[in-house]
Amino acid sequence: MELQGKIIAALDVKTGQSARGEWQVQEFVLETFDGQYSRKMVFSVFGSDRLQRFNIQVGQEVNVAFDIDAREYNGRWFNSIRAYDVRQIIPNQNPVGAPFPGTVPGGMPGGMPAPGPIAGAPTSSPVAPPPAGSPFGDPAAGESSDDLPF
Repeated sequence: MELQGKIIAALDVKTGQSARGEWQVQEFVLETFDGQYSRKMVFSVFGSDRLQRFNIQVGQEVNVAFDIDAREYNGRWFNSIRAYDVRQIIPNQNPVGAPFPGTVPGGMPGGMPAPGPIAGAPTSSPVAPPPAGSPFGDPAAGESSDDLPF
């Protein structure tokens, strides 16, 4: 599953020792703005390599891909939301109508010239009216032989 929002809190990193070695986990609070009310979700990132790679900071707009699981402990059930991918959302830095980086006016990315017309191809494509007796009539004359009310 995926969810988009803003990181509003980063809790302390927890560490421990297991049979496989030392581990790290950190929890973050994500606030979403779906509809009239905002919602919050706590998710965890497990592993020092992921914590370094994601580099999650409070205030960032992110897209979080996560798995949900539940486990039972002493007759009670607890949810676990573990993120496996967190990507920062970078707002569009190009104003509307501005060329993308690496383009030249009238060209394509990388400075390649824009393609021109194909030799021998027609420059315009006139639309022929429907043949006489066509069930569609002549739209230019406002005629139609179908019985639809619109």
